[in-house]
Amino acid sequence: MLPLIVAVPLFGAAVLVGAGRRLPRPAAEVLGLVFAAGTAALALAASAALPSATARPVEWLGGWRPHGGVSVGIVLVGDRTGLGLATLVSLLVPAALAYAWRYFDEPPRRHAGSFPALVLLFQAGMCGFALTGDLFNAFVFFELMGVVAYALTGYRVEEARAVQGGLVFGVVNSLGGYTTLLGIGLLYARTGELGLAQIGRALDARPGGPDALVIAAFVLVATGLLVKAAAVPFHFWLADAHAVAPTPVCMLLSGVMVELGVYGTARVYWTAFAGPGGIPAPDAHRALLALGVLTAVLGAAMCWQQRHLKRLLAYSTVAHTGLFLIGLAVLTPEGIGGVALYVLAHAGVKAALFACVGVLLDRFGSVDEYELHGKGRELPWLAGMFGTGGLALAGLPPFGTALGKAVTEEAAGGWATALFVVVSAVTGGAVLRAGARVFLGLGSRPPGSPEETTGEGEEPETRRLLARIPDSMLLAPTVLLACALAVGLVPGLRSAVGGAADAFTDHAGYLAAVLDGRATEPAPTPAPHWTTPGVVWGLLASVLAVVLALLAVQRPVAGEPVRWTVPLRRLHSGHVGDYVAWFLAGVTLLAALLV
Repeated sequence: MLPLIVAVPLFGAAVLVGAGRRLPRPAAEVLGLVFAAGTAALALAASAALPSATARPVEWLGGWRPHGGVSVGIVLVGDRTGLGLATLVSLLVPAALAYAWRYFDEPPRRHAGSFPALVLLFQAGMCGFALTGDLFNAFVFFELMGVVAYALTGYRVEEARAVQGGLVFGVVNSLGGYTTLLGIGLLYARTGELGLAQIGRALDARPGGPDALVIAAFVLVATGLLVKAAAVPFHFWLADAHAVAPTPVCMLLSGVMVELGVYGTARVYWTAFAGPGGIPAPDAHRALLALGVLTAVLGAAMCWQQRHLKRLLAYSTVAHTGLFLIGLAVLTPEGIGGVALYVLAHAGVKAALFACVGVLLDRFGSVDEYELHGKGRELPWLAGMFGTGGLALAGLPPFGTALGKAVTEEAAGGWATALFVVVSAVTGGAVLRAGARVFLGLGSRPPGSPEETTGEGEEPETRRLLARIPDSMLLAPTVLLACALAVGLVPGLRSAVGGAADAFTDHAGYLAAVLDGRATEPAPTPAPHWTTPGVVWGLLASVLAVVLALLAVQRPVAGEPVRWTVPLRRLHSGHVGDYVAWFLAGVTLLAALLV
């Protein structure tokens, strides 16, 4: 099944491209949904077929199996973590396509199947990236994913802003791709291998620990992955891309693509660099922790300042990426298990919130928090979902975001708990603040602002402003929020995630399964579970988010930005040259943290 999870959406995209000009639009959309849902069914079936949470099924493409631990073949590894991420991708893609059902206004001269075909290619790239056990093919899928994401971001190519956002996205992420490829070249020069397991075994055989070349290779490979993850200071492209991308694309960018960057960083470290010849654990911990804290704090600060709702949600994604990186920095199964649950629930919550913002855009022609003041009163169901999403983002039990946050902050311990509470409260409070103004009309309508990214006068993604919201646009966020709630309530999921985290962090076991065909059982650790402190901290963050939102809407808003925020705004200038400079600074920072 593993090759089919990648091949089916590729085949679906080819069918839509080949037949799209002859198909009516409803038929093209049905075909896109069928192929996306078929891939989801394959991923679910493959996950269900695993004999245990720690199993690692291996598929050598073309039958090029290793002999004596040596192979030139390309391998797909269907462990619980990789398959779980492929399943998450394959479930979110049909949700995005269903949300866009028969409403998305495609530019002229596009045939009916172009948008679903691009989304299927995106799905194939993401699934291949989650399952591959070969570093060079991870780069190939990484680039397929990136190129399609550029096209989807600038899909409305007749608009200048869409072109600019897609260009910034393309330049910064292409630089990330170049650094990754250079790092792969250095690893190949040192080890003569491209497979993750082969690289890991070759590095383990080297005495004396890592040298400068190995450290440089890890820095370069990780840089490209952290760009996709939107970690500070590689994050500048994210808000610009989300501001112009169609809503279904935003659901995928924040819901799964950013998380794939986090997953790729963890996968490369644990499979290739976690042994005695790789990066020492204290150095990896220091680098991931520093980047995680910086990302969480800056993302939360920028999130609170936004009035453009898509940018607000984009910066909340940056903030939560920082929390994910802090969980990875623990370098234990407990930290990995907490992050996995957090990612699963965050994907549903964030995709649902973007879907709600898309409804506002297509109903009122704006995503500006101030311009929409009180207009959402006529949409009570949407108001309920938006408020629920804000509370879930803050970590309200029993949502899966609360469980993942609680497990991760307990694994990190100490001061990290306070950081998790504050960041979750600020990002959730920013969403609730916007919801209070838009749907409840709380506070006075603020004056105009000289900001250029207010979200006023946005072009709707429908042919005209919607007089009635289609059921599909309301059903998608409802189901997504229900799934995020299920992550925190289903006991079997928690035990499966715990076993998957044990296997994910078993460096020697991964190498033995891929290269020697030997199944090994890692030492078991307690599965993620609810604890009283975790529930208390989640409730505290939720209450703090509500308090922050109420205080914000009651205070008069000045026309000029607050003085201390001006330097942060200037950093996010929108100029691609500035972002390239920060990219280079980020490479230097990562190297310094490791050395």
